[in-house]
Amino acid sequence: MPQVLEFKLPDLGEGLTEAEIVRWLVEVGDVVAIDQPVVEVETAKAMVEVPCPYGGVVTARFGEEGKELPVGAPLLTVAVGTVEPSGPQALNGAGSGPGSGAGARAAVADPEPSGSGNVLVGYGTGAPPVRRRRVRPEGLSAPLASPTAPVVPPAAATDSARAVDDVRGPVPVVSPLVRKLARQHDLDLRKLAGSGPDGLILRADVESAIRSVESAASVGATGAAPAVTPGAGPAVTLGAAARSAGERVPLRGVRGAVADKLARSRREIPDATCWVDADATELMAARAAMNGAGGPKVSVLALLARICTAALARYPELNSTVDLEAREIVRLPEVHLGFAAQTERGLVVPVVRDARTRNAESIGAEIARLTEAARTGTLKPAELTGGTFTLNNYGVFGVDGSTPIINHPEAAMLGVGRIIPKPWVHEGELAVRRVVQLSLTFDHRVCDGGTAGGFLRYVADCVEQPAVLLRTL
Repeated sequence: MPQVLEFKLPDLGEGLTEAEIVRWLVEVGDVVAIDQPVVEVETAKAMVEVPCPYGGVVTARFGEEGKELPVGAPLLTVAVGTVEPSGPQALNGAGSGPGSGAGARAAVADPEPSGSGNVLVGYGTGAPPVRRRRVRPEGLSAPLASPTAPVVPPAAATDSARAVDDVRGPVPVVSPLVRKLARQHDLDLRKLAGSGPDGLILRADVESAIRSVESAASVGATGAAPAVTPGAGPAVTLGAAARSAGERVPLRGVRGAVADKLARSRREIPDATCWVDADATELMAARAAMNGAGGPKVSVLALLARICTAALARYPELNSTVDLEAREIVRLPEVHLGFAAQTERGLVVPVVRDARTRNAESIGAEIARLTEAARTGTLKPAELTGGTFTLNNYGVFGVDGSTPIINHPEAAMLGVGRIIPKPWVHEGELAVRRVVQLSLTFDHRVCDGGTAGGFLRYVADCVEQPAVLLRTL
């Protein structure tokens, strides 16, 4: 007799208390292996696939896509143990389908049910990755049904799986967020023309289609002919919620976490900002020389990060945090350097661990790895927490200056504007030089303006004369 085990939403670490279901990877009645990913969830830190620690047949799922569940809430139930087939296959003892006879028994046989204990994909599992092929043994749905969640009929489940596979297969979409956005607005991705490489459908394409349909709905209400999204085939329709006046965007997930942290920073931290213009001509020349010597390319951000670690060694007050309960300033021994990265999911701050022990090349390689993980939504929660100082390069947006908001509970953030040619007095002569504006926002509780100004001036000196950095190494 199979045993039905309940798999609850695990603690994904770093103090997270809930997660939003983005996409189910299995259907009721599917056979799953131990550590097979069963659901994709989005937390305030990252998007992760959650593997099931049990092997068997899925008997129930809890929670629809887009719903938030608290840690410890049931995710699904799995029937483990030997399951005898029923119906004609049980009478003749043979079957040709993938879920019949011995095949079905072998797929779910586990007389001593035990989980792997893993909660995230790749954490401690030595088995090769499991192919996400859905196997639906006939005759298993009714006897294993959960009283709290009805089993999907085989025909309906097959149609649902085919619909999902149709979207995953021929439609050129990579981002799960793009798929989710399309689902929320009832958009058929097969009818959209992507503007990305090789016709890849981007978030901007979906948002453009949504605006076009909203416009079409508005025109249709006045009796005019409906508009059609250019290049998108037949017109698509929006859900009733999106047609209502005023769009409401829930503050949850990454956006909610950012909102909470920034609001807390403004409430708790008495911040101040100082800034300076610096001649970055020599820094850019040094970078060109380094990259021209062969080997991995070094980015401007990596050089600035290395300068920051050297500055923090001279001014450790800015690598600290404030313990309000103890009324103490805690100066941190290690530099874990965060950097702001804009992604489709919003603003995230990956953290380069032990940045003080790394050179510019090592920092650059880690920044590139974390940036790619942020872009694909695969950052682990641990890679988004624990920072002690943040570097924010908003110059990539084409702006010169800003007053950064400190990434609570840190004590400071350095903002970097765009590096552009400007008139500059160089060696007593007016010349065109590459100039950048540097802004430092700091917690006035941990230091006074003299310390903050000294830090910023040292950073500017290293930008203007990279040899200054060499003298301090």
